[in-house]
Amino acid sequence: MSLVPSIFGRRSNVFDPFSLEVWDPFEGFPISFPQRSDFLSTETSSVAHTKVDWKETPTAHVFKADVPGLKKEEVKVEVEDGRVLQISGERSHKREEKTDTWHRVERSSGKFSRRFRLPENAKLEEVKAAMEDGVLTVTVPKVEAKNPDVRSIHISG
Repeated sequence: MSLVPSIFGRRSNVFDPFSLEVWDPFEGFPISFPQRSDFLSTETSSVAHTKVDWKETPTAHVFKADVPGLKKEEVKVEVEDGRVLQISGERSHKREEKTDTWHRVERSSGKFSRRFRLPENAKLEEVKAAMEDGVLTVTVPKVEAKNPDVRSIHISG
């Protein structure tokens, strides 16, 4: 006699913490649900994994993007009309032998793109980018804020 009801399908023991079987509550439903692996192959799979920090200093806006394993030729930095900074690129997935057995695939591959609207004080024609140790640094200088001219008005009378 089984301790596990038949609604749990193939699983032999629901209380076994070391069981590798995962119970799918929607198994056998007439409507198919997309599998997690369906989303991993899309173009946007790497977008969420490209982390970017943006800080503002007194002289510039500085963006730091994590792009480990990429060469500078595989990354593009562009400034579009309307003060939009775009950092994009592609992580290519290297094909391995078909005879290999994969136990875990966690590194993402595919295209990534991040866009940021720059503030009015950005000098768009002086943007610089550098890459070191898997970190892309984009520096956007700021227009110096000029102090307003104040002049005294003589009051007559």
